[in-house]
Amino acid sequence: MRHIKKTELLGSTALTLKDGSDDDPNDIVTKAIGDLTETVNKRLDEIEEKTDTSKLEERLDKIEAKSNRAKGGDDDPDEQAEIEKKAFGNYLRLGNQTPPDEIKALTVSNDPQAGYLAPAEMSTEFIRDLVEYSPIRSIASVRSITSSSVKYPKRTGVTNAQWEGETEESEESAPTFGQLEVVPHKLTTFTDVSNELLNDSGGTAEAEVRMALAEDFGKKEGTAFVNGTGSGQPEGLMTHADVPATINGSTSALSADKLIELMYALPAMYRNAGTWMMNGTTLGVIRKLTDGDGNFLWQPSFQAGQPETLLGRPVIEAVDMPDYESGSFPIIFGDFSAYRIVDRLAMSILSDPYTQARKGITRMHATRRVGGRVLQAARFRKLKMATS
Repeated sequence: MRHIKKTELLGSTALTLKDGSDDDPNDIVTKAIGDLTETVNKRLDEIEEKTDTSKLEERLDKIEAKSNRAKGGDDDPDEQAEIEKKAFGNYLRLGNQTPPDEIKALTVSNDPQAGYLAPAEMSTEFIRDLVEYSPIRSIASVRSITSSSVKYPKRTGVTNAQWEGETEESEESAPTFGQLEVVPHKLTTFTDVSNELLNDSGGTAEAEVRMALAEDFGKKEGTAFVNGTGSGQPEGLMTHADVPATINGSTSALSADKLIELMYALPAMYRNAGTWMMNGTTLGVIRKLTDGDGNFLWQPSFQAGQPETLLGRPVIEAVDMPDYESGSFPIIFGDFSAYRIVDRLAMSILSDPYTQARKGITRMHATRRVGGRVLQAARFRKLKMATS
């Protein structure tokens, strides 16, 4: 603010003394100076009243307050906090794909006053429990069909040729035939997933649901291929009534001799294409068995990709096979190409976002049509834990 000198207010004011006046000149000068001083003071008061310094003082106060902050700038604290909150929410949903102008609003640090939030990294890897199922498909005979079922002609008897003399008549033979039908059965379920989860996960949630359905269907069909009843589901290897059995001779201890007997009870053509199947518990006991010379019946694989062997034939581990206990059938051996699996419809997943749209839910329907049946029971043989 410019200071106004009192001498500037005098302008062209002059003191004029009249000649011949009876008044004392000193009094006249004193009076004039007093009048001039009063006039100057009034003028200064008027100027101060007309000048409003409140706005200037307010600006100075703001500048001083901002200079005392840790962070300068003209941003409103409430507005800045709202920007950071929105940016952090987008970061949780989009991760590193968040727009750059929002990522820069986030601060990753460790402030003792809890002024910043450092979010932990969100991993895309899911932690899943192990789902085990029997690998019957890897050794069985699998076919795809396009109809509601498939029928296989079966010859149930052979001709009856006989030795005849030179002039004797030959006799008629009447071979018998039949057929086996394999019907695919339907395995189905559905699951509901919120639309928000599907959108915010960037496709991860849907992929996990599909994987969970595939694992569930694989486990259910593997169980049916081993122990299925054949009614509304595939027929299992262990439930077929015509598969013969070898008696173990003990209800609690596996016999090495009986395993050899079981294997050689099959014809050579089936035996040479045979595979052993049992669960892990039984396999652990089998590995300890030895013959009369102390040689282990089980042999490890000596080459990558080659299976372990029992009595020279491959072994597969099926989690659905029963444990060795009294009355059970813990081991089966045979040519698994005689077990036929037919696929009518591979697992189909249909996403339905419409019927549950009012609830904000997408319903995912999963369907599988598959059948299984033993075509030739004579190609298999089971071990029964019994004495007779």
